[in-house]
Amino acid sequence: MNAVKPIKSVDDLVTAGLAAPADRAALEEVAARYAIALTPAVTRLIDRADPDDPIARQFVPDAAELTVAPEERADPIGDHAHSPVEGIVHRYPDRVLLKAVHICPVYCRFCFRREMVGPQGLGTLDAAAMQAAFDYIRGHQEIWEVILTGGDPLVLSPRRLREIMEALAEIAHVKIVRFHTRVPVVDPGKIDDASIAALKASGKTVYVALHANHVGELTAEARAACARLVDAGIVMVSQSVLLKGVNDDPDVLAELMKAFVEIRVKPYYLHHPDLAPGTAHFRLTLEEGQSIVAALRGRISGLCQPTYILDIPGGYGKAVVSASAVRARGEGCYSVSDYRGDEHCYPPAN
Repeated sequence: MNAVKPIKSVDDLVTAGLAAPADRAALEEVAARYAIALTPAVTRLIDRADPDDPIARQFVPDAAELTVAPEERADPIGDHAHSPVEGIVHRYPDRVLLKAVHICPVYCRFCFRREMVGPQGLGTLDAAAMQAAFDYIRGHQEIWEVILTGGDPLVLSPRRLREIMEALAEIAHVKIVRFHTRVPVVDPGKIDDASIAALKASGKTVYVALHANHVGELTAEARAACARLVDAGIVMVSQSVLLKGVNDDPDVLAELMKAFVEIRVKPYYLHHPDLAPGTAHFRLTLEEGQSIVAALRGRISGLCQPTYILDIPGGYGKAVVSASAVRARGEGCYSVSDYRGDEHCYPPAN
């Protein structure tokens, strides 16, 4: 396999044939605001002959990112409003986000934390901030689950991951530790014995939520990385974002969800794109999203069905936005839609 270098600049994109020299000025303006990074694993997947390549669309910057819609905001899901100490987001009673690091191996062009991540972002928590975060978790008995996100927590070394897990192991009321990551897809070789061992801690159940949006990301190497995690006893679930030009088609989405199930990753959340600055070109309407998700019913197994959600702007949490299949008709009767869109009465008329 030919050596491929990581891409971290507009010059790198042009050299790799992923951007035209004529677009350099606009892309430099994008890069001045939002981080750029593509790993060799991602770069190899991009079809340079396809102007609509779904992998390129996710990771290669676009001048459209310079257009900010009035409704977009730097903190679209309200992390800051629920951050009692640095690195902690406590939005729901029984769980917290622990944002130990704000860098990623790749930078998604639709990222809802794009103002916070990257070399110009919030950085990595230092020892004092990490201790304050653990003290907060220790002091709140209601916290049952800690979700490591950021940034991508699996960019950390096995030593750093082990230190985090050892600290959480000492907090008895924390039972679940979840890692949100793209690493098994974008840098699958990093999922080795040392990193897997570092994810485990006595008395904790560990989940890994894998972010992938197109079946093309699930290469043989990515599937092998997931297998290593699952075989080690780590439960995996998926997170995807419904993106215009990437997976906004029932057949494409069905193929992705079936592939997750085949590699023992349970489909979990399908996110409606958040109102991050410069991401309007990725967003469908809620009605379009509902139609696509409804089309999955009956098309694929129940094992493959994700929950379509919207993070309500302002920090109000998640709402399920799938089209309702049941509507009240009065007097104890309901109209129920089947997967073909046909309606039926429940209970049936005599």
